[in-house]
Amino acid sequence: MKYADKIQQSTVISLWFMFLTFPIVAIRVNTIENVVEWRWMNTLYIGAGGFIVSFIWRYFMERSKSIRKQAREATHDGVSFMHRIMGEPRIYRPAAAMIALFAVAFPFVFSTYQTNIMTTALMYIVLGLGLNIVVGQAGLLNLGYVAFYAVGAYTYALLNYHFGIGFWLALPLGALAATLFGILLGFPVLRLQGDYLAIVTLGFGEITRLILENWNEFSFGPSGISGIPRPGLFGIDLSIHGATIYLYFLVIALCLVTIFVVNRLQNSRIGRAWLALREDEIACQAMGIDKTRAKLTAFALSSTWAGLVGVVFAAKTTFVNPASFTFLESAMILSIVVLGGMGSIIGIVIGAFVLILLPEYLRAFSDYRMLLFGIILVVMMIFRPQGIVTGTRRIYEFDVKQDKHSDAVSLSEIR
Repeated sequence: MKYADKIQQSTVISLWFMFLTFPIVAIRVNTIENVVEWRWMNTLYIGAGGFIVSFIWRYFMERSKSIRKQAREATHDGVSFMHRIMGEPRIYRPAAAMIALFAVAFPFVFSTYQTNIMTTALMYIVLGLGLNIVVGQAGLLNLGYVAFYAVGAYTYALLNYHFGIGFWLALPLGALAATLFGILLGFPVLRLQGDYLAIVTLGFGEITRLILENWNEFSFGPSGISGIPRPGLFGIDLSIHGATIYLYFLVIALCLVTIFVVNRLQNSRIGRAWLALREDEIACQAMGIDKTRAKLTAFALSSTWAGLVGVVFAAKTTFVNPASFTFLESAMILSIVVLGGMGSIIGIVIGAFVLILLPEYLRAFSDYRMLLFGIILVVMMIFRPQGIVTGTRRIYEFDVKQDKHSDAVSLSEIR
């Protein structure tokens, strides 16, 4: 009966498409011979194609609903497959050792170009984890995240241009500048949420880009700033290949520190305050949580990581200009968080690799690579909207054990 309904609905859609496209597809006026040519086969092709596409689409949409239902049941009954793997030392320890060995050997096995691409992917992992603090954990949609990224990059570029400050001193200064800008943005949006918050943060990102593009005396306008030095290694002059490898390991270290800090934040008191803020702001405030402090902390910590990566970006490219900090960058970082799974560290790591490396390795398809890339994203959002790896919450339950002599109550933790 279900297939009969699908066939009926697909037939109606195909007939409707045939009717709509009939004047364009079936009728052709030959102005040379002054005759009208009727191309009935084209109409039949349109009808058959519309029927097939509609039937396949409805079939997969029904499959998607069943998959979502199974995913919800799996989440309710226990943790996901990925988190079960992470709970088995016999599995994740050898896997972590293999990944570490591959990461160490990567720049010595592959070319400088491949190392540069991998460094870029690692930078987007840090950006995704930073944005995940404010979007995935606190539930505050930020569409202007690239502004903090630009603040970090221009902090290093301007400090080096005017005062000759090196990379290692500019790294904490860039993070501090981005933190201050995060707090500056956080104050006006304390009472905003949802679409209104997204519009304000989007405007903040565009304002930052336009200031950098038009304030020539400050940021040198569209020409940008060039000649930014790469990170130094105890005063040793490194070649381009050596500097690329050095920066690669530096970004790996930054990724590891970010993963450690974000993981600790998730399970801390402020992390649970962010979770409460995301679920219900009114109930969060009623429970005694300082909503203002939680929001400002989320914006400040999130922007700090963007500032750090901005400094690394300026050192990697040795050139910055406003064209590198458009809304597309914010959209890409947000896509990493959504595709990987909001609140999931492992998911964001996988999402960054997919979104950054996949377009590069699809260059063999030339003009069709972005089309394939878009199709993959659309299919992913239809059939797995919760992301590649679903973020799971910690659940605590009381385990009451009674014996003849004493009553013992223990609190056990389930991931």
